[in-house]
Amino acid sequence: MKHTIVIIGGGPAGLAAAIAARESGVSDVIIFEREPELGGILNQCIHNGFGLHTFREELTGPEYAQRYVEKAEALGIPAKLSTTVIGLERASSGEGLLVTTVSRQDGLVQTEAKAVILAMGCRERPRGALNIPGLRPTGVFSAGTAQRLVNREGYLPGREVVILGSGDIGLIMARRMTLEGAKVKCVAEIQPYSGGLKRNIVQCLNDYDIPLKLNHTVVDIRGKERVTGVTIARVDERLTPIPGTEEEIFCDTLLLSVGLIPENELSRELGVELSPVTSGPRVNESLETSVPGVFACGNVLHVHDLVDYVSEEAAEAGKNAAAYCKGEPAEAGREIPLCPGGAVRYTVPAAVSPEKMGAQLTVRFRVGKNLRGASVVVEADGRELLCRKRPVMAPGEMEQISLKKEWLTGTEQEIKIFTREA
Repeated sequence: MKHTIVIIGGGPAGLAAAIAARESGVSDVIIFEREPELGGILNQCIHNGFGLHTFREELTGPEYAQRYVEKAEALGIPAKLSTTVIGLERASSGEGLLVTTVSRQDGLVQTEAKAVILAMGCRERPRGALNIPGLRPTGVFSAGTAQRLVNREGYLPGREVVILGSGDIGLIMARRMTLEGAKVKCVAEIQPYSGGLKRNIVQCLNDYDIPLKLNHTVVDIRGKERVTGVTIARVDERLTPIPGTEEEIFCDTLLLSVGLIPENELSRELGVELSPVTSGPRVNESLETSVPGVFACGNVLHVHDLVDYVSEEAAEAGKNAAAYCKGEPAEAGREIPLCPGGAVRYTVPAAVSPEKMGAQLTVRFRVGKNLRGASVVVEADGRELLCRKRPVMAPGEMEQISLKKEWLTGTEQEIKIFTREA
């Protein structure tokens, strides 16, 4: 098979990228999706709160996804469902890329593409990556798995629940389990701050009197066949449990919401340069990775807090991939690295070429701690380009600034984006 643009992943990022690529003039676009339906993780997110930025109304996850599915269908964009991409490499001809897929209906298929957009999303960090001591009884679930069981399969994982980690999925599941009749004993968070949105802390914990224990972690899991309880303990500044602070909690279920990891096995196989902070690809102003013709967007690039930003970012990736395939001329220019500093942990993109960027470029980033009254500062070789005061910044909420082309000369050695605390 041959296609101009192959999109790996049919979630909100893949759908938005496909639509933007088609609307930008590339008719030969195809989506490969491993699930039997499009929409990705949104299909199990039945709570509302989606679409406020994109559609100016509050939608559930399935409603938000369906709007993009319908638009993709109206544009005639084909999608191969229940199809898993198992390989991504350069084509033997030296031009383009070779995507290997497997499915029950088509078997093993290789597809040549001029450009590929990575939109595989992310996965949850499992218990095995946490080194939690204790037994291995049933009743330990990731929060996302519990969400699928409750919302899509009608199965309640347990009645007395402890949640480890205060990511957004964990917070939302604290509310969901409560509404289904379970008792959520507490949410334990090893960091001194929550990893979720402020609105989810208020609406999912505070409104239901569910305690959030910061600087706490699970140090033991009890139970032979089924979980019968866990032990939590306070941790010190090095995140090490403090002896004597242990607290036993009787429960039959432990949900883990301890971080999301971008799905980049295919990227790594291809030789895409990955960020050690985000675990996603390092991209330039076009959202193009270190491998020419390979673009990345959405949670495979860096974990977002709002799906609206995923769709916005993916649309840019789709437009840029279309421009690449059409061979639209772009002035050659040196890439200037964006260097995070202060509490800023990373930036997307990681480098910019002023000759290639538009009038302005959205730069997204996250901070590594809670800040009040701090400022976001942009400097180029010591020359201050922007200083914007932010009343509150938190690790759970993504920040963004606009970098204007008129500020740059193209001769800068580096551009620093950092926080200046009050």
